[in-house]
Amino acid sequence: MVTFLAGGTGTPKLLSGAGDVFAPEGTTVVANTGDDIELGGHLVCPDLDTVLFLDGGELDRETWWGIADDSATTHDELHRLAAAADLPTGPQYLDADAQTAGRDIARHRRFSGVAEFMHIGDRDRAVHVTRTSLLDAGHFLTEVTHRLADAFGLERTLLPMSDDPVATMIQTPQGPMHFQEWWVGHNGAPPVEDVAFRGGEAASATDAVLTALSDPVVVGPSNPVTSLGPMLAVDGVRDALADTPVVAVSPFVEDEVFSGPAADLMAGVGREPSTAGVAEAYPFADAFVLDSDDGTALDRPVVQTDTTMDDESDAERVARAVADALAEVA
Repeated sequence: MVTFLAGGTGTPKLLSGAGDVFAPEGTTVVANTGDDIELGGHLVCPDLDTVLFLDGGELDRETWWGIADDSATTHDELHRLAAAADLPTGPQYLDADAQTAGRDIARHRRFSGVAEFMHIGDRDRAVHVTRTSLLDAGHFLTEVTHRLADAFGLERTLLPMSDDPVATMIQTPQGPMHFQEWWVGHNGAPPVEDVAFRGGEAASATDAVLTALSDPVVVGPSNPVTSLGPMLAVDGVRDALADTPVVAVSPFVEDEVFSGPAADLMAGVGREPSTAGVAEAYPFADAFVLDSDDGTALDRPVVQTDTTMDDESDAERVARAVADALAEVA
């Protein structure tokens, strides 16, 4: 039994080739939900959905989000209507009163659907409509995710990090922005001054997550700040990680990041954007998997391999290095 903590694209890429190393039926994936937003009234859970679509055989492997070959008729029509009616475009974060009204799971992350700033395919949207409707019927996000996993035929167990809302907020010179507004709406351009996890102090891990974290844990090469940070803000997660074997895969090669905004975000919160900075951010990690070209000296066991993951065979190689590292500390 093993549990992966997943966010962004790094850990899903690792999972894509891990099936022959870690049996899917014995694997649990706990996904970050700090990136979730309510867009036009529908709850969008990007990190949950990337794993949902990956394991369901539907993921767009070019973008590593959304469903492959999905149409976008509704998305295109929303933009046509906005242009024809001279409506605003770009991220439209709803006002403060709206942020705390309605369903609790969407607190502090509500955006208008007018000329939606995220590209949502038609089949992808059907998932969000189903998810939101089940939540409105009184089901918790964990149960809803289980139902969707059944619909996509998942063998791995997929869990949200919490049934409570946590919103990842990026502090910029223009003021606070939700992570999706900053990364998707503004291409990560505004400088990062700090990162906060709004709602984290009131959120708690579910019994299912705590049970999963009693097994050995793999932290994939996800963003330490905005993929793992929200999980670590949830009550119970840090303590659970301190009590179980943990192996982390660095998303850096020394001070060079593989992809995404991890370097800017780590610098923004005062951490060195490097493998050394990741190790400092993960005091609970018992061992690390580093790239063969990464000469960072750590005070914990290290297994090295080529951590580039361009295809499933690459991912399997990294997964085998993870298994070797777990064998040292489990």
